[in-house]
Amino acid sequence: MTLHADATAVLTAWEPPDAEQAELREHYLKYLAGHDDAMWRNCRPEHLTASALVVDPTTTSVLLTLHGLVNRWLQLGGHCEPGDSTLAGAALREATEESGLSGLQIDPLPLQLSRHEITAGGCKGAFHLDVQFRVTAGAGTKYVVSDESHDLAWFGVNALPDGVDQTVVELVKRAYSSVV
Repeated sequence: MTLHADATAVLTAWEPPDAEQAELREHYLKYLAGHDDAMWRNCRPEHLTASALVVDPTTTSVLLTLHGLVNRWLQLGGHCEPGDSTLAGAALREATEESGLSGLQIDPLPLQLSRHEITAGGCKGAFHLDVQFRVTAGAGTKYVVSDESHDLAWFGVNALPDGVDQTVVELVKRAYSSVV
């Protein structure tokens, strides 16, 4: 199965939590149906990306990155690569690369979708059709700040940093719906 086929299958099977997410899912599926290259960063005006909200299994904390290009606290993630065979695998690869954490485990079902315009870097002006997953870190593992970030830090779900993107707030709420 190709990455494109996996993304189509994952999104087709996924049960959106609300009408807004259902509308986004339909948009993603139509885009995939019309663009064989929808998984790759050079696809315009949009392309799919995969991201991961890394959660601590022993606390109600999430690992966020102070993104190097947009200078905002975000979940980990990014573009799909030719070696990726699944959308969840792309999110897991990105989380591992950007955090240095080992032993990460991903929930293969998306938490939410987020369509957003890119305002910096090589994709400026394009839209990311981001598929966002929950990833659990192994207890006691230490992160490493990658070249893509200014910083990484754990934040309590009720103590997110000032100026955090609203989609991150919603993602955290979905990941910890019984806590937040």
